[in-house]
Amino acid sequence: MPRMGRVVLPNYPHHIVQRGHNRQVVFAAPEDYQRYVGNLRELKEAFGVKVYAYCLMTNHIHLLVAPSESVAGLGQLMKALAARATRYRNRVEGRTGTLWEGRYKSSVVQSERYLLACCRYIELNPVRADMVASAADYPWSSYNARVGCSPDNDWLDVDDCFDVLGDTKQDRHESYKSFVNQAVSNDELKTIRLALQRGQLTGTTRFTDEVERIAGIRIASRG
Repeated sequence: MPRMGRVVLPNYPHHIVQRGHNRQVVFAAPEDYQRYVGNLRELKEAFGVKVYAYCLMTNHIHLLVAPSESVAGLGQLMKALAARATRYRNRVEGRTGTLWEGRYKSSVVQSERYLLACCRYIELNPVRADMVASAADYPWSSYNARVGCSPDNDWLDVDDCFDVLGDTKQDRHESYKSFVNQAVSNDELKTIRLALQRGQLTGTTRFTDEVERIAGIRIASRG
């Protein structure tokens, strides 16, 4: 069966996962993570892509990013990130070959309903994997920067849904902490996971209708 064509829309958040080839380790030391985050911070500006959340796991990455009017920037960002990480890993290990799976997974996200939920899903990955007890304990995600607990916290982008969390920055930080610490429903987890696995949309039926109208295509599978 042919795989579903990737839907990429300007100014909409996209939940992206890219895994190591054959699930191999892609981050083996702290400097590996630091280098990837540095590249993400640099290249987001070069390709005009907003970054709302990220989490770097041992053998895969999660991003929540939004291209500008030039949707090509998203693919260019992912290609450049993968190429830099591959060149670095090959140089360190004295090897050749690919580091990543050939095709990353992505899902367009309904901003007003699921953007914060996807941020929480991404930043809680290490907790669900029993690597840490809380999102704050994991250094390689956007969580600590998002809640103001990292000195290097000025480069993440802010959607309107973050602004409504409180009147002041401190209020917004505390509200987001509470949001992440809430119990996540099984329905929410299932919605986000299935949308990503199947390359579908993360949102409601009404959102699917909206995307079909904007993209001019029929979203073959809605559930």
